[in-house]
Amino acid sequence: MPATKILVVDDDSNICELLRLYLEKEGYTVFLAYNGEEALSVFKAQTPDLTLLDIMLPKLDGWQVCRAIRKQSSAPIIMLTAKGETFDKVLGLELGADDYVVKPFDAKEVMARVKAVFRRCAPPSDEVKEVVYDKLIINITNYELIVDGKQIDTPPKEFELIFHLASNPNRVFTRDQLLDEVWGFDYYGDSRTVDVHVKRLREKLEGVSSQWSLKTVWGVGYKFEVK
Repeated sequence: MPATKILVVDDDSNICELLRLYLEKEGYTVFLAYNGEEALSVFKAQTPDLTLLDIMLPKLDGWQVCRAIRKQSSAPIIMLTAKGETFDKVLGLELGADDYVVKPFDAKEVMARVKAVFRRCAPPSDEVKEVVYDKLIINITNYELIVDGKQIDTPPKEFELIFHLASNPNRVFTRDQLLDEVWGFDYYGDSRTVDVHVKRLREKLEGVSSQWSLKTVWGVGYKFEVK
């Protein structure tokens, strides 16, 4: 079985080499890029399974790179950022990032995040598990979201969120419950993360069927409502 490929993008060569050392020790195949244009070139050539992406990059910044990658792939992206403001975190998630790590970071924390993202992306078993509604198929084994007969490219975390909600029709979940049950204990975000992902899902699902909808329960959270 080929080794899992990870692309590390940072203009600081010391950070790149440090992460390469830790990742290769865990058995990953690592590719490095030091600016945004190089990152997209390497991504296209190597099709990595996960990208560790700095925000402050020469030529193209991390936001632009993230947006470009999402147009061609749903492979997980973890943002590396020196900025801790909520705005930056939410923007990254809106663009399709799966997680973020704020600098300065411990390399071991990054390794833990990488493993956590891969765990969340892995099918829970060999058995096909899917949820089917009118004009909607959500297959957790293949990570396929089929809306009105068309397969929709969906980042892993968005996919897991809609699968979790649709697997529990008409049940209301608070944002904290969703963070705990979908993101897991190893995620250090805030509840606005859930709002961002619901917003992106609505753009893909709204108006497709009158039989179900992704509903906001004001003051509480969200539910997948089935009529």
